[in-house]
Amino acid sequence: MNPRTIERSAVLPAPVDAVWAVIGDFGGLADWHPYVPPSTVEDDADPEVPGAVRVFVIDGQVVARERLLDRDAGARRYRDTLLDPVPLPVGDYVATLAAHPHADGTEVRWSAAYRAADEVVPQVESLFGDGSYGTGLDALRARFAGR
Repeated sequence: MNPRTIERSAVLPAPVDAVWAVIGDFGGLADWHPYVPPSTVEDDADPEVPGAVRVFVIDGQVVARERLLDRDAGARRYRDTLLDPVPLPVGDYVATLAAHPHADGTEVRWSAAYRAADEVVPQVESLFGDGSYGTGLDALRARFAGR
């Protein structure tokens, strides 16, 4: 498996603190992402403290678990990693969601570093890049449009 990266970004016409207030809650992804099921944080952990694990369940089945690796509110960024079950054969998957000041408002960057075989990369681009990241960024564009 080779090292890979994936990234999607969007510029939103809103102040960076307003955007971070929406995306900065590790336990609140489903509050703004239309295709992510609601999650719970295991063991009633604080979703802002590294080590917290969010769990996504559909029809009683755990479909994803992610551990918060670090969260820096000052830098408006958090990183998480996939835990079992992993939907694709990838390793060492670490995602970063960040909001940065931009001349036109805020740039949101959603990226990941991971390891995968060549034949898996198109699936990762489709599932994570377009499906998760792209859809989430589109929802943020709609949410902040016209502000």
